[in-house]
Amino acid sequence: MPYTWKDTHTDTSELRLWPHQSLPAWGFAATILGIFTLSTIPLYGLIGTVLLWGILPFMLMALGAMWYALRRNERDLQIMEVLTLTPDDLHLSRQTHKGTPQEWHCNPYWTQVNLHEKGGPVPHYVTLSGAGREVEIGAFLSEDERKVLYAELKDKVARIAQP
Repeated sequence: MPYTWKDTHTDTSELRLWPHQSLPAWGFAATILGIFTLSTIPLYGLIGTVLLWGILPFMLMALGAMWYALRRNERDLQIMEVLTLTPDDLHLSRQTHKGTPQEWHCNPYWTQVNLHEKGGPVPHYVTLSGAGREVEIGAFLSEDERKVLYAELKDKVARIAQP
C-alpha cells in the first residue's frame, strides 16, 4: 500500500501517504523506445522519398507529446501527505511539487474520521473534520485502500483521543 504508519514515541504515530507510481524509470524509457520503434515501421517504405520528410516531423511531435504527457503525470503525482497524531494535537500536512505545504491542526478529542461512500470526488472518500474544517486525506488512493485507511484512522484517532 502506498502509505506507512510509524510510531515515533510511545504515544505518537505518523502516517505517510503518497500516490502509487506505476511507471518506473525503466518503464518510461521502454515506453518511449517502443512508441518510437513502432511509429517508424510505416516510414521504412518511404526511405529515400520526399514523403518521409513530410511525415517525420508529425511522428516526432507525437513522440514528444507522449514524452511530455508522461513526465507531466509523474510530476503531478509528487504528493506527500503526513498525518502526525499525538495526545494533544492531530496535524495533517500536504506537500505537492508546486510549493508551500497545506497544513491542518485539530485536537484529537474533537476530530471525526468520516467516510463518504457517495457524493465525494471519489467513492469512499475519507475526510477528517474538526476545528471548523473538513479536510480530505488519501484521495489519490484506490477505493480498497481508502476503506482500509478509514478503518485504521478511525481506530488510531479513537485510541489516541482517550484520556
